[in-house]
Amino acid sequence: MLLYFCKFIAWLPLSLLHRLGAGLGWLSYCLDRKSNQIAFNNILQSRLAESPLQVQQLMKRSRLEAGKALLETFFIWGQSAERLLPLIQQVHGWETVTEAQKNGKGLIFLTPHLGCFEITSIYYGSQYPITVLYRPPKMQSLSNLVVSGRQKGKVEMAPANASGVRKLLQALKSGQAVGILPDQIPRSGEGEWADFFGKPAYTMSLASKLASKTNAVVVMAFGQRLPDGRGFDIHLKPVDDISTPTLLNQAIERQIAQCPEQYLWQYNRFKQRRYAMHKLEQHTSTTKTNQPD
Repeated sequence: MLLYFCKFIAWLPLSLLHRLGAGLGWLSYCLDRKSNQIAFNNILQSRLAESPLQVQQLMKRSRLEAGKALLETFFIWGQSAERLLPLIQQVHGWETVTEAQKNGKGLIFLTPHLGCFEITSIYYGSQYPITVLYRPPKMQSLSNLVVSGRQKGKVEMAPANASGVRKLLQALKSGQAVGILPDQIPRSGEGEWADFFGKPAYTMSLASKLASKTNAVVVMAFGQRLPDGRGFDIHLKPVDDISTPTLLNQAIERQIAQCPEQYLWQYNRFKQRRYAMHKLEQHTSTTKTNQPD
């Protein structure tokens, strides 16, 4: 049914789809109090809004954008790359890609839950090979839909397991690109606690390890959703250092600050993993110890 749904909405104009998505986001805002509370707390923690009223307003706008993002994802999965590429209006920072290729270096694209993160790999994959890490859904039919929807052009998918990591490493050593969602909560034992907007969050260590092992160029990638369904602008910005999860989170914070209303604030970024709770206690204890008297 989801496959047929993707094929159906793929033929709708993006402007209409975004209006429908905003309506869906508004309905979710009115009914889903739990997600509203998570989003409100996360925005408040970020200090990207100064007063409770501004936090509420930003939270409401982000819920509307989240509705657009949901339908937009199915739209992209149901479209061919050839029909999606004209939706990309501008690409900022492409010289980073050109320079990396000139020097024979691999590229690590980090795409947080910001804007349309599906479109960035499709654009790059229309020209050069890229391997994108994903977490397979438990339902096999849904997993097949995710892979077929994202695997367009020269995009290859790699599952978030040992074989997938080897695939990423091989691509980087070959001077190719990989794509990672850096703010996705890793599985227990696959991350470290690091501050995110001033609060400990269980953070993946994979991106930092890949960058260290391969000396690849790290780039924050953001597909900005334009108003009135006009399409997307892609922003690429190199990151000097993500050698630790803390530095990785700081890079994500700077990216979110560019367009906070398009971040998925209702994502429970500070969810605690049982296995990692002792690491959180160690992190908290170390932080308190290092604070000046």
